[in-house]
Amino acid sequence: MNRLQIRAGRARGAFSDAERAAFQARLLAWYRANRRDLPWRRDRHPYRVWVAEIMLQQTRIAAVLPYYRRFLRRFPSVRALARAPIEDVLTQWSGLGYYSRARCLHRAAAKILALHAGTFPRDREAALKLPGIGNYTAAATLSIAYGVPLAALDGNVARVLARLRAIRGDLREPRRWRRLGSLAQHLLAPDAPGDWNQALMELGETVCTPRAPSCRACPVAKWCRARANSLAGAIPAVRRKRATKRVSIAAAILRDPDGRTLLVRDPGAHDDVLFSRLWQFPAIEARGDPMAQLAAHLRERFGADEIAFRALPPARHGVTYRNVTLLPFLACVTELPRVRGGRILPLARIAELPVSSATRKLATAALTIFKS
Repeated sequence: MNRLQIRAGRARGAFSDAERAAFQARLLAWYRANRRDLPWRRDRHPYRVWVAEIMLQQTRIAAVLPYYRRFLRRFPSVRALARAPIEDVLTQWSGLGYYSRARCLHRAAAKILALHAGTFPRDREAALKLPGIGNYTAAATLSIAYGVPLAALDGNVARVLARLRAIRGDLREPRRWRRLGSLAQHLLAPDAPGDWNQALMELGETVCTPRAPSCRACPVAKWCRARANSLAGAIPAVRRKRATKRVSIAAAILRDPDGRTLLVRDPGAHDDVLFSRLWQFPAIEARGDPMAQLAAHLRERFGADEIAFRALPPARHGVTYRNVTLLPFLACVTELPRVRGGRILPLARIAELPVSSATRKLATAALTIFKS
């Protein structure tokens, strides 16, 4: 490599061989001394790593932990997951959100069982052909489970690398994202790719955080151009957020003398996001008089007449860019409507079916009334 090539490489953010070796040694030593004790780090079985990586997409570790443990107790292997009904898989996922992840996980397990003898493939191209697997998940799973030298680039890692080399602007801009991917691969410790990827993620989650990074605690601060130039707070650039949409959803919680309720898969209120195509109470998007609208909905869809509603305290619910107000209306009825495709079960046991966290909030509002 001539001097011109060396200068061009450094301009793109590359390290010299000596710098890279020192950087790798420092970060790996820090990670091995300070890493959090997480179950998928204790057991690097490919199936367990893969499940963890899918659950951790857009979800905090603290929220994932109890779901991860329960999910693996119920589905301890690819075979168990592939052969389970999707309803059971969604029930175990219920409350974790982003339910397309669970559906893709189930479909991918069936494909792994059929094409790869029940073992997560070692080959990147084969992994990318599985439902729900993109570049990041393939790299993370293969590097951690099998030691494949692939750099995993997610938001945390991109932020760390951008600050390290003072890369400004929108990190998700395609050309900038490709540059960060090249830098991630350039820095990868080939003898410990799984630990390396997790070290960068750990650094981004615990030290090089989005706001107020703890630069004094950073083990690789000496290599950080953003810190040297007082730019850590300005990198990455703040992304424009989609305008918040305010939505009100009125839901009918019907209860018969035996304490049972009606759940449906009713498209009247949701757009595949709020209730995630799971079981829900009959509901509508409220505009105007929510009680009158809800009564009309029940009459038109289910033939339910003369229902006396009691308004319960509203609940707030956030999902993607929506700011949702949940308006629960309780009605004690002598008999629940018989709805084709509906499910009747005790109100206190709706968690036995796959339901979203929004539906759980509505049920809690009603159950509180009967407990008081």
